[in-house]
Amino acid sequence: MRLAEFIKVHSDTIVAQAAQYARTLAPLAHESESTLRDHIPKILQAIVLDLENRQSPGEAHAKSLGQGAAATGTADSAAQTHGRLRARSGLQMAQLVAEYRALRAGVLRLWSEKEPVAISVSEVIRFNEAIDQAVAESVEFFSAETDQLRNVFLGVLGHDLRGPLNAILLTAELISRKTKDSPLSEVGVLIRSGRRMSSLLDTLLQYNRSALGGGMSIHRGLTDLGKECAAEIELLRAALPHARIDFSVEADTQGLFDASAVREALGNLVNNAATYGDDGPISVTLTGAVDTVLLKVANTGKEIPSSEIPKLFQALQRGTAAHLSESRTSLGLGLFIVQQIATAHGGQIQCASSAAGTTFELVLPREVGSLAGR
Repeated sequence: MRLAEFIKVHSDTIVAQAAQYARTLAPLAHESESTLRDHIPKILQAIVLDLENRQSPGEAHAKSLGQGAAATGTADSAAQTHGRLRARSGLQMAQLVAEYRALRAGVLRLWSEKEPVAISVSEVIRFNEAIDQAVAESVEFFSAETDQLRNVFLGVLGHDLRGPLNAILLTAELISRKTKDSPLSEVGVLIRSGRRMSSLLDTLLQYNRSALGGGMSIHRGLTDLGKECAAEIELLRAALPHARIDFSVEADTQGLFDASAVREALGNLVNNAATYGDDGPISVTLTGAVDTVLLKVANTGKEIPSSEIPKLFQALQRGTAAHLSESRTSLGLGLFIVQQIATAHGGQIQCASSAAGTTFELVLPREVGSLAGR
């Protein structure tokens, strides 16, 4: 009996064995039988259909790499849905792959026991290719679902932490006002630490919003970026007393911007320069052009390899040259947030690095779409 026909005849046994193995995985130990079986019967049906169809050597090779052509305009495959649901059940990636390993071994073992004469090397290879394709589809959707669940968790965590953190800050500030005549240095430390935590939470929630597909939310208004950036620079100088921050404004810098978001971008760029640059000055220039305003932040220090520059704007990525104290508290989201702010404004952020230092350029259009007529 050929393998495709064998799987159809013994499908119930194969699925029962697969479910039995699934129950040995801790997250599924107490699940119902239907949850354990999940989409395994349909996965087997897809494998049988694959075995019964002719394929070219190129198609066979692609499937062995998990790169088989996916049907377009159709619902998710059984393997894709299986991966998504297993992520929701709390499985780890290794456990998902182990399920397929057990399924593969179960089918081949049962076939060799019941049809020892019928074993065909070409059919075994074809079966393995089909399993590899199913694994690839499951892993892709498992990873996407895991990322989504993590982002939801981060959003809930950030939201729920705001309440107690605000209570701590309000209490500390109240104590500070009551002890104004005999200030307690510890209270000042508590307030500064609370504000730092609040800033980290803001960054985390901005990342979370973008990762969930919401993008950066901005609120435009007629703004003089020169004045706004000057105010932010003063705060940064106080927060970074050991850094020399030079600031200059050239030409008209008014336009329709989200002042708070641009100040956040400036803060992230300057903090990034202070963290990864050397002890040289940090140069901040704001220049108005006809249709745009250019914010440039430059620092001296070690050159960033060109191959590493695109990675700087990816979420949860941190440079390797950060000061130890900074790297412990950094979420690796600063430049990602800057890029999101640039995109939300219809602008862009670029980085250039050489032995002389590193420069980030944030280009922001003065007006976008219907806002131009305001």
